[in-house]
Parts: sequence; C-alpha cells; structure tokens
Amino acid sequence: MPAWILQFGLAGVFAVAFLDAAPIPLPIPGSTDILILILGVHGESPWLLAPVAIAGSLLGAWFTWSAGKKGGEAMIERYMPKRFRSRIERWIKSHGVLSVCLAALLPPPIPLLPFLLAAGAMGVTRRQLFISVGIARTLRYGGEAALALIYGRHILRWFNHYLAGWSSVILYTFIGLLVAAIAFGIWKYRHDRRGAKAPSRTAAATS
Repeated sequence: MPAWILQFGLAGVFAVAFLDAAPIPLPIPGSTDILILILGVHGESPWLLAPVAIAGSLLGAWFTWSAGKKGGEAMIERYMPKRFRSRIERWIKSHGVLSVCLAALLPPPIPLLPFLLAAGAMGVTRRQLFISVGIARTLRYGGEAALALIYGRHILRWFNHYLAGWSSVILYTFIGLLVAAIAFGIWKYRHDRRGAKAPSRTAAATS
C-alpha cells in the first residue's frame, strides 16, 4: 500500500470531499470514495470517516450552489455543456431537491457540478440543498465506510495485488491533474470576470 495515501487522514478526506463538490472539482472522479475505502481498510474509524467526508462535501456543494445563485443563467451557460443544459434545467425545475439528491448519490460518471450550479441559479433554497446533499452523501459515504469495515481485508488484498507497483505513477498523475484543474479554474474565473466587465464598460461609454 503506498504510504502517501495513508498520510491524508481525516483532514485529507475533508479536503478531497470539499474539492469534489466545489466549483473546481477534482480531475479524478470518485476520489473521495477511493480515499474512504482505503483509509477504512487501514483502520480509520468509519464513524469518523463518513461524517468528515459528508461535512466537506456539504461545504463544497454550498460554494458551488452559491456561485450558481450569484451568477444565474450566465453561470449555467459558462460551465454546463449545451447538450445537457436543457435536460438538467428541466429536471431541476420539476424535481429540484430530488435531482440534486440523485446526482450526489450516484457514482461517476454522473456529474454533480452542473446540478449544483443549476440548483443555485433556479431557486433551490440553501436548506433544500443541505437536506438533499446531506441525505445522498450520508448514504453514499456511510455505505462505503461500512464496506471498508466489513470487506477491508479483501479490498486490501486486491489493491496490493493489482495496483501496488503503480503507486508513484498514480501519485504524480493525480497531483499533475489536480494542479492543472486548479490553474484552469482560476484562469477561467478571471477570464469570465474580464468578459463580464467589458460589456458594462461599453455600456457606460455609450451612455
């Protein structure tokens, strides 16, 4: 088992869960799920792993929801693929809380980010957000912590057999993708802010 994974601890679980639901999500889907399983296998208490992951995910989801609420329809257009936009908007309008709950419950490749942005932009309240994401993440992360507790030895044996020799490759690939995702998110945020300021300056000059 690569030692660098075990160094994450509960603080790492919180940070990864936060980023996994934040406006700049992790480049590797399911990172929180993998971390919970591995740490649970190595003896970290599932009674602590699940609540810490849920808290981090709720905080990240709140940031993303706030971005959608503040940016409105413009935020949806910038960050949501056109081929999914109308369908997700329709789901949020018809079943806002249920749609967010299912997106937070289902594993990759179901994306959570578009649903959180749409929920903020289309009137899902903060209370509804916390309830839906809280229920979904409790079921998902709690179930994974329980699996690690019950089937830990089998999971550890499988990991050591198939992936132990790739620990360094996994580490550097993960770090590289994470840095690239954060850099791209910062660049896009600044680019969008400059684009939003340009029309206002033009309107001010012509008035």
